[in-house]
Amino acid sequence: MRERIVRTVAGTMVISSVSLAYFINIYWLWLAIFVGVNLIQSSFSGFCPLEKILDRLGVSSSERTGYERSNP
Repeated sequence: MRERIVRTVAGTMVISSVSLAYFINIYWLWLAIFVGVNLIQSSFSGFCPLEKILDRLGVSSSERTGYERSNP
């Protein structure tokens, strides 16, 4: 479940950043760069700030999707 949340938040941040860069100011692309670099570093180090936040919120990493529940 957490992995899906992390991917969704990262994708939303990138799309928002590109939209803001197009409509508001080109410097919003730095947000997309930050998100991308953070995804790369988390793949090497295993540390993801959003996962720490989700831990504190009590989001379980072992929740199964509806498809997985119906097909054991």
